[in-house]
Amino acid sequence: MHPEITPFFDDATNTVSYVVRDPGGKAAAIIDSVLDFDQPSGRTTTDSADEIVAFVKAEGLDVQWVLETHVHADHLSAAPYLQEQLGGKIGIGKNITIVQDTFGKIFNEGTEFQRDGSQFDALFADGDSFHVGQMRGDVMHTPGHTPACMTYVIGDAAFVGDTLFMPDFGTARCDFPGGSAEDLYNSIQRILALPDETRVFVGHDYKAPGRDKYAWETTVGEQKALNVHIGEGRPIEEFVRMREERDATLGMPRLILPSLQINMRAGQMPEPEDNGTSYLKLPLNTL
Repeated sequence: MHPEITPFFDDATNTVSYVVRDPGGKAAAIIDSVLDFDQPSGRTTTDSADEIVAFVKAEGLDVQWVLETHVHADHLSAAPYLQEQLGGKIGIGKNITIVQDTFGKIFNEGTEFQRDGSQFDALFADGDSFHVGQMRGDVMHTPGHTPACMTYVIGDAAFVGDTLFMPDFGTARCDFPGGSAEDLYNSIQRILALPDETRVFVGHDYKAPGRDKYAWETTVGEQKALNVHIGEGRPIEEFVRMREERDATLGMPRLILPSLQINMRAGQMPEPEDNGTSYLKLPLNTL
């Protein structure tokens, strides 16, 4: 099965969202959507999501799934808005509960914040499957960047989130709470065990030095041969050392604090306070 895939690139966060369509019909899934957020003003807008809405409606598609590869730390999810506009079930990996527990403590969320993943419609385990029309999607648990990272293999396409980037840019950082360079290495080996011709769609692109254009599609074969961090059979010890040394030089993503608070709630805002306004917290000297 060769799904039709339409990418939507968000310049503000370097995120790629995808509409994945069953070539035999109108069924579709949306993967890793973006809610626009202006941090200085605290305002959200739906311009990026509305591009997806307009495309889906123009094509007459039936959205069955709104999927998250993980709890993103660099952009807010538009999943609830897209579900409201287009339908579909919101899905994520079942280890979202680990992320919710970790960051529920960091943000000192009260007992009213449920840490059981109930904000999502579906929690996937490794080996689960789902359908988009006649297409079967297989779920791979690929932790390392976060404990809840998932890769969705739909037909001949693998959506890897932040686990892998384009071959000339490498791999995901592993220094967030619950991250692990060893886990990431092992997860990548599972992805690289897919057929070489499998199309790989990454969650972000930052244009590696020397490349003029953004890119987001590669193949398993290209990753195995050319990935600057993991290619040519790099051993785990060497990868872990490189990844941990590199991560120690990286600053926190610009939108990590608002993103985590909203995305661990499946894209919903925190409950409004008695004045009707939702608030985000800014924990000091914590991350």
